[in-house]
Amino acid sequence: MRYISGAIALGAALVVGTLATTAQAAEAPAQPVRSGGLYAPTELVLTVGQGESRATATVERAVSLSCTPRATGSHPNPKAACAQLRAVSGDFTQVTGAATDRLCTKEWDPIVVTADGVWAGHRVSYTYTFANSCTMSDGQGSVFRF
Repeated sequence: MRYISGAIALGAALVVGTLATTAQAAEAPAQPVRSGGLYAPTELVLTVGQGESRATATVERAVSLSCTPRATGSHPNPKAACAQLRAVSGDFTQVTGAATDRLCTKEWDPIVVTADGVWAGHRVSYTYTFANSCTMSDGQGSVFRF
């Protein structure tokens, strides 16, 4: 008799455990299916820092920039920055390599700018070192002006 009541208790515990697990699984909300949407993602983190390379630079300022479906982020002028990047198809070398006629001193006080994230669905990791703040602000547009 003792073995029969133990088997019944064990069977009842298994049934109750199965029902509890099934009830919890049924109550869990279904995760929405994330679609790619109409636009490829564009989410960037831009930084400006003092130093000679990405590894040794001290980051002084950092902003976020999102260009799709509309320009947003902590960048002070996201619309202008996104427009400049769209004009060069996200090629940061064209942003930092813009030539101008402005004269700057030849002092070596390096400024490092970085861009990390996703541009039009493609991973981006860009670094450029300017000789000084004059060469950085000269003709670079609005992407790294923050």
